[in-house]
Amino acid sequence: MKNYLNYQSTEFDCGPVSLLNGVRYLFDREEIPPDLVKFIMLYCMDAYNSKGELCKSGTSWAAMRFMAKWMNDFSQNKNFPINCTFLGLEDIVFEKGHRVYEFIKQGGVVVLHLFLEVPHYVLVTDVEEDHVLLFDPYYEEYDAPDFDQEYLVDGISFIFDQPKKANRRVSLERLNRFTTGYYEMGPYECREAVLIERTSQEAISQKD
Repeated sequence: MKNYLNYQSTEFDCGPVSLLNGVRYLFDREEIPPDLVKFIMLYCMDAYNSKGELCKSGTSWAAMRFMAKWMNDFSQNKNFPINCTFLGLEDIVFEKGHRVYEFIKQGGVVVLHLFLEVPHYVLVTDVEEDHVLLFDPYYEEYDAPDFDQEYLVDGISFIFDQPKKANRRVSLERLNRFTTGYYEMGPYECREAVLIERTSQEAISQKD
């Protein structure tokens, strides 16, 4: 059975929650090893804030790069059919023909670093002609009195009926911007992503 995708529990755990959501999206609950869940939470949220407080600056670029390699090692050692690739900088462009766009069209998912004015991670699960579908782990109630009006701009819409796939639709034009507004990826030096795909058990066995 496929799980609903999860929301973060604090202001800082968007990274590991988005990685786990990638696993939840690609695999049934019965297939997911509990040690995979444990170590994703253990190795993320590694960054210190300006006061020297651990975890309160979320998950670093280095930790995401490490997790991609660690999950590949886990795949081979545990015969778990997953493959991850870390990309950064100019490789992160959402347009037809570009690697990330085509990867999603072929059934993969992408843990993507972007901005909600502050750095943030989400899970991109699908692409349409000129939009992506993504799951943002930062919970918002659309009709709440304190709802952030910054969501109510062109290129962002809420999805309410796909809890196992997506809760936002974002235009490619907005996503590809070099600024740091809501659901914008910012300059190339800020861009990073972990590409996650389900592989076949036979492919893993051939690597052994």
